[in-house]
Amino acid sequence: MKLYRRSERIWILYEGIAYRADRDWDGLVNRPGLYHLLLQEIGSLDIDSDFRTDLPFDAPALGQEIWASGVTYLRSREARMAEAKDAGGGDFYDRVYHAERPEIFFKSTSARATGHLGEVRIRRDSHWNVPEPELTLFVCSEGSIEGYTVGNDMSSRSIEGENPLYLPQAKTYDRSAAIGPCLWVPEAPVSEDTRISLSISRDDATVFSDTIVLSRMKRRPEELVRWLFRELSFPCGCYLMTGTGIVPPDDFTLHAGDTVRITIDGIGTLQNTVTLQ
Repeated sequence: MKLYRRSERIWILYEGIAYRADRDWDGLVNRPGLYHLLLQEIGSLDIDSDFRTDLPFDAPALGQEIWASGVTYLRSREARMAEAKDAGGGDFYDRVYHAERPEIFFKSTSARATGHLGEVRIRRDSHWNVPEPELTLFVCSEGSIEGYTVGNDMSSRSIEGENPLYLPQAKTYDRSAAIGPCLWVPEAPVSEDTRISLSISRDDATVFSDTIVLSRMKRRPEELVRWLFRELSFPCGCYLMTGTGIVPPDDFTLHAGDTVRITIDGIGTLQNTVTLQ
């Protein structure tokens, strides 16, 4: 089933029927065994026959922080090593790819994040910017993976490549994260055959597209969650982006006005427009 959020309204879409869930978002989603709990509850909810999935939605987060993982795919390792080579930091990315401890960093508060059909930003002090399409986990406060969404980890490659210590500036700024269009709560964990696709269009023409399968990810979602929860607590649960295996070529950068579409099997498509404002 899928949960959509817009302002104070929440919908649960199950077997093609939309149910209105007029309750607190954090209390609704932050529960272990979420799928079965929602399945028990939807029978008492009102049906909304006018619900549409082609409209803008807020990020499916309220009290949840958004965290991210890096260098979890070989393609990401290669790109990070290349961009940081001149700064002397290239070896760091090779080492973290093979290390026991993964790279995990804070990405965004829910207030700074963008939802479906919203705007994502590129930094005005950066000349090389890319989207990063990522399967994003929803983890409840007890540490169990309860759902998934589509994530766009907007990144300034020029700032990160200048010095690896600039990673927070390259990754964390207003509207540098987009998640949505919904929180997908399946009965079983996501399949390793799941496809993640990225398409970028400019002036109605596709300027980049690629697809990867989740099985290409070196680290498992459960492993990343265990590391994140080692010394951190999340009273409302949290989101964790799992890294990207799709990296545009080095001569590509986003422009204001570009449209970024990220599609993940089972979840749907997250679409955003790029802006400098």
